[in-house]
Amino acid sequence: MTEQTTISFVVRGPIARPDLPGLCDRLHDRIAEHHAVCVVCDISGLAADAITVDALARLRLTACRCGCALSVEGWSEELRNLIAFVGLRDVLL
Repeated sequence: MTEQTTISFVVRGPIARPDLPGLCDRLHDRIAEHHAVCVVCDISGLAADAITVDALARLRLTACRCGCALSVEGWSEELRNLIAFVGLRDVLL
């Protein structure tokens, strides 16, 4: 039986749009390195802006492509509201 591994992944800001591909590459490498089935992503302190929403969508997609679940910690109320406003509540929250 294979051990089910959960890893932590911390995203610190500020982040800029050019940072996003590298951020996803880093997540992919961590998942592969640890054979993770779940990632707990800490986003506390990130700005509630479009770049953060884009980053979260890309990180979720990266995890999904690796066959890994992604849960997020550290949501601000402003970020939750922005995600709901842009119609991604069901995808990201």
